[in-house]
Amino acid sequence: MRVHSLALLWLSACLLCGCAELPDKSVAAAVAAPELQRHVLEVEGQALTLWSKEPAERKGAILLIHGRTWSSLPNFDLHVADGERSVMSRLTAAGYAAYALDLRGYGASARDATGWLTPDRASADVVAALAWIARREGRPAALLGYSMGSVVAQLTAQRQPELMNALILFGYPRDPANPPRLEPPAATPPREVNTPQRAQSDFISPAVTPPAVIEAYVAAALAADPIRVDWRDQEQFAELDPAKVRVPTLVLHGERDPLTPLAAQARLFTQLGNPDRRWIILPGADHAALVEDTQPAFIAAIVAFLERPR
Repeated sequence: MRVHSLALLWLSACLLCGCAELPDKSVAAAVAAPELQRHVLEVEGQALTLWSKEPAERKGAILLIHGRTWSSLPNFDLHVADGERSVMSRLTAAGYAAYALDLRGYGASARDATGWLTPDRASADVVAALAWIARREGRPAALLGYSMGSVVAQLTAQRQPELMNALILFGYPRDPANPPRLEPPAATPPREVNTPQRAQSDFISPAVTPPAVIEAYVAAALAADPIRVDWRDQEQFAELDPAKVRVPTLVLHGERDPLTPLAAQARLFTQLGNPDRRWIILPGADHAALVEDTQPAFIAAIVAFLERPR
């Protein structure tokens, strides 16, 4: 099934220079938007949605994994009336096929029969998506995880490094030295209703976040994910060990992100098991840096890492 996006791009030169200025609207309007496609993957009887935007000629591919509460499209294909905020469109403009997976229960992927999502299940679904992309593209993709998605991405990188050519941990919310204390799960999935307040909670930097972006994000998030997904068995994340990450890795986060204190990010970065690694802080940005006015710098950091000399 194909879904036509109404969004527009600005020139890929803006991405590669890393400028933080938003484009002139007349320039953005002159560039054709890539088409958003929906693919349905069958994973052990469960249908999962994988979105994509693809350039005619590509330098490579990247799989995007969303965070704890909101699915792929609010985070990676956001459209705002006064300008383009789609991460997928910008990656496509830079020459990369951009894929985004809705984990089970998120966005266009239904919950499975258990009603719960677990770290093992999420990682296995990412593995299935990476394998599907590798067959389609003829080579492994890079893997980017956002917030809790970065934790799932790390778990996947430890288990199946051969399926990816790089790992990008964006807004990584854990301290390797101080794992979070786990609360026992409810007997049945609570299916809590999501709220506008939750959708706007990551936007804490007014200088880089126009109100129109927050409004668009809240509307897209609540439309895609009206019910909060329920996780259990999070002790499976105890397997996480930066030293066991053997693929090239970029650690990326906003300067003002309260979930990424510098000491914790330093422990993560210095313990990574591959010397081919970078740590980039986005000045002025917070946890929602991927859709704020810092988005060009976010994209430029990713592209520079993927195209680094080797």
